[in-house]
Amino acid sequence: MADKLTRILYVEDEPDIQMVARLALETLGGFTAEVCSSGSEALDKVAAFRPQLILLDVMMPGMDGPTTLGKLRELPDFATTPVIFMTAKVQPREVASYKQLGAVEVIPKPFDPMTLASTVQDIWERCLG
Repeated sequence: MADKLTRILYVEDEPDIQMVARLALETLGGFTAEVCSSGSEALDKVAAFRPQLILLDVMMPGMDGPTTLGKLRELPDFATTPVIFMTAKVQPREVASYKQLGAVEVIPKPFDPMTLASTVQDIWERCLG
């Protein structure tokens, strides 16, 4: 993993949330964000984009976040890429189950656009440490 986080793959099916998160990540955080609307789109784009970190919505039509994470883990280049789930389902047992699946952290929805980039950066620094 590189020391400086620059490339984030963001998987979210809601266009409004995509727009707000992209703005927060790129404008406030200075990150390059590749936004995907589905798990299958993420699987199509991940190899070319080569993200250092993946933000993944849990509840999506078709392939949900946990299923997408499982498929990403089957790709050798992304077997250890840190994944952060973003979800409104943040009961302690739900968060524990996401971490069991391999997520490094869970960001609750709705998130604060003003702090999203710094939250992601803080989690990244903890992953490296």
